[in-house]
Amino acid sequence: MKITIFGSGYVGLVTGACMAEVGNDVLCMDVDKSKIARLKN
Repeated sequence: MKITIFGSGYVGLVTGACMAEVGNDVLCMDVDKSKIARLKN
């Protein structure tokens, strides 16, 4: 399943990680570019 999470704060990030752990394709989006940059590394 493809899932998009809007907001990569504590709740969004944990939810996305849990969904990815069980095999889903997860895309996290956030308006804070520094959060996304930290996730890429």
